[in-house]
Amino acid sequence: MDQHTALMWHGGQTTAAAELYPAAPRPWLDLSTGISPWAWPLPAIEPQTWQSLPLQSALEQLEFAAARVFGVDDARQIAAVPGSDIAIRLLARLLPAEGEAIIGQSYSGYRAAWPGARVLSFEEARGSDLLVCANPNNPDGAVIEPQGLRELRSIRIIDEAFADAMPEVSILPDRGGAIVLRSFGKFFGLAGVRLGFVIADEPVIRGLRHLLGDWPISGPAIAIGTAAYRDLAWQDLQRQRLQQGSARLAALLSRHGLEDAGGTANFRLCDEADAAGLFSHFCRDGILVRPFADRPGQLRLGIPGTDADWARLAQSLQTWRTAA
Repeated sequence: MDQHTALMWHGGQTTAAAELYPAAPRPWLDLSTGISPWAWPLPAIEPQTWQSLPLQSALEQLEFAAARVFGVDDARQIAAVPGSDIAIRLLARLLPAEGEAIIGQSYSGYRAAWPGARVLSFEEARGSDLLVCANPNNPDGAVIEPQGLRELRSIRIIDEAFADAMPEVSILPDRGGAIVLRSFGKFFGLAGVRLGFVIADEPVIRGLRHLLGDWPISGPAIAIGTAAYRDLAWQDLQRQRLQQGSARLAALLSRHGLEDAGGTANFRLCDEADAAGLFSHFCRDGILVRPFADRPGQLRLGIPGTDADWARLAQSLQTWRTAA
């Protein structure tokens, strides 16, 4: 995959961007991922956690702590996974089906896992054997009402990667037999921990555990995740910060003539007739945002985390409009 293609596939490709724009100022301001710019404060981790194999009892404590936050009463219906992306790939192996459907233009990993799936609207996909959707959707933030998802009889895989800051859109706890994915890194700002969860009926959970093996999650990830999910006060603060940051970002983009095209508490999507030109302009200023091959007139921007980052983005938008 060349550098330009890499920028269209996933966010976070600052190395590829730096190779394409070697004169850009450093460090890069990465607004391409939708990962919270505010990270949960890491605790001190005991040396033994690094030196020993993870304990099954510790993994169970992590799953129990996450289940409580998600509103899941039965911890046997939740499995920790090393990132929700790998869970998507494993579920494609575990649940072979014909007539798969992906709801709308969405996360590129779905197409990698189900290359034969059709991209359909929610109404068009109702009769599919297996339905995959992000709720809220990435990148436009579109929401399918939970009750509509509960009523479907097909196999439903619902990726709630951005629902932690928008709990009102979640299908949990009454998921109606659906398989639900949750992401740790995006909400807690710690994507490098590589942690996610699958909530599903026990046969699916057993199948996932078999594919993942005896030590699916590292000891440090277990320790970090357990402590973070127990920190309910910080989670309340994070939801407030993300919602305020998303509104502030939408307002900033609007002031510079970019039409808001949706988003979540973690990011905004904007319309721009010359999206390719704006993307290149940002890159020349050392700011990486997210372009899309299937949405050539749109860009997605994550939330700046500091006053200096906000000022840098505002200055780049100002020079873009002045040049135009």
